[in-house]
Amino acid sequence: MNLSSHLVQRMLHLGPPLTRDLSVTHDLRVPMRDGAVLLADRWAPKSGGAGLPTALIRVPYGRAGATAGPMARPLAERGFQVLIQSTRGTFGSDGPFDPLRREREDGLDTVEWVLKQAWFGESMILWGASYLGFVQWAIADSLPPQVKAMIPVVTESALTLDFLRADAFSLETPFGWAVQVAGQERPFAMPRAMLGAKKVQRALHTLPLNQADLAAIGHRDDYIQNILDHDSEAPFWKALDHRDRVTDVEVPVSSVAGWHDIFLPGQLRDFRVLQEAGRTARLTVGPWAHTSLGVGGVAFAEAVGFGLALARGEQPAERAPVRLFVMGEEKWRDFSSWPPPGYEPRRFHLQPRGTLSPSVPEAAPPDRYRYDPADPTPAVGGVRMAFGVKNGRVDNKDLEARRDVLTYTTALLDEDVEVIGDVSAEIFFRSSLPYADVFVRLCDVDAEGRSTNVCDGLTSLTDADRTTRANVQLWPTAYRFKAGHRIRVQISSGAFPRYNRNPGTGEPRATATGLRGAEQQVFHDPDHPSAIVLPVRQVPAARGT
Repeated sequence: MNLSSHLVQRMLHLGPPLTRDLSVTHDLRVPMRDGAVLLADRWAPKSGGAGLPTALIRVPYGRAGATAGPMARPLAERGFQVLIQSTRGTFGSDGPFDPLRREREDGLDTVEWVLKQAWFGESMILWGASYLGFVQWAIADSLPPQVKAMIPVVTESALTLDFLRADAFSLETPFGWAVQVAGQERPFAMPRAMLGAKKVQRALHTLPLNQADLAAIGHRDDYIQNILDHDSEAPFWKALDHRDRVTDVEVPVSSVAGWHDIFLPGQLRDFRVLQEAGRTARLTVGPWAHTSLGVGGVAFAEAVGFGLALARGEQPAERAPVRLFVMGEEKWRDFSSWPPPGYEPRRFHLQPRGTLSPSVPEAAPPDRYRYDPADPTPAVGGVRMAFGVKNGRVDNKDLEARRDVLTYTTALLDEDVEVIGDVSAEIFFRSSLPYADVFVRLCDVDAEGRSTNVCDGLTSLTDADRTTRANVQLWPTAYRFKAGHRIRVQISSGAFPRYNRNPGTGEPRATATGLRGAEQQVFHDPDHPSAIVLPVRQVPAARGT
């Protein structure tokens, strides 16, 4: 009995395989146009593997052990032969590893090589999550007809660029990822990473930030220095921005995303571009963060139900283009598009005394709080990817008890309120300093008073010492607020270390050393009608609730 096969099947809630009897050919040499050689392993059934549809997986995290097995094995057991390749500069492939930059050329060269192999049949799919999905987008507009489907999972066509926005620098994820890959080829890399999680979190407090890599790993790291030195719009990142290729993608695409995933906004953008261009595309979004196990099960189901069917010249089972898990209701629902029709933007205004309602606020003085970057407002749950931290929906009690967090809450809801689509906020704000952040979080307060986060977002201001309308784009969501619950909005000036703390000095993020506390004001009056804007459909409450 193949224990690992049974374990993966149970963990991912997969159906039984066609076979558990696999063979693996290691260290296939795949030549690139510049003479570099990338190594790959081929997984296939021991009997009848040649000629099966090929699933191509290109990965920077290694082809052996716990990394490769849970990816390659389930596909090779269920109708594919699988080629899993180490990207340039990783795990035996010629280097160096220059994250994200060489995946177009190397990906196209790899596809061309696969088509020439004696074991290749007539069809191929591209599959993978995160970086493994980005490498699909890098070549998606130039695929040969033998490629029948793409299945990009918790990923998007520009990957890390949204983290590097000048108006919302997301520090934790790219820094933590860089630390992870810097040590991933050392013995016992995963235990080391888990044991070193607190050290990495402490390093994020380093001033100046361009010394944080020394604090975390003991040496300079080019990728960390680059994310600190170059905003997302800098020409430096042009080679890894594939957003303009999406509209030209002709291969069918099935995207799998999560409501608390770090790449969700970009992934929904990519899907919308495909749908508006009339391409064959479908989307599944579940209640997941980036590393949730549920993502893997659905991703493999799409590989078989969508990818394998197309690779065999068949049509996948019919379903709606968009399948969303509606949180709060805790049910899967089907829709025709993203965003779905029938959800109209509705403004819920901040009111005096911490209330929230659709009414325009009456005249009232602003609410105030002090933000101290030496004790920054912490990130709690939500969109996070780091060892040792909670993500997704969590209790916000301790966060909301802080003096640097304001809350605004509706009365008890008479009816269910369903929010599906893009969420934004317009907050009239003023600081004692020109440089400040505005963080907005949407929460659900249940009948027992427990406040649980739904989605959130942050924007940085450079003219905050005058009254300014801060436009904050929150994460998209699908959530039903039940009758008897309340809708709550949090306002603060940070979520550290998910977002870099604003030092208040205006210094460049890489070299800032000063920390200045600030007095913040949030306005809610007829001239300054601060509000969260929710795409809403009201739903009559079920009888007996």
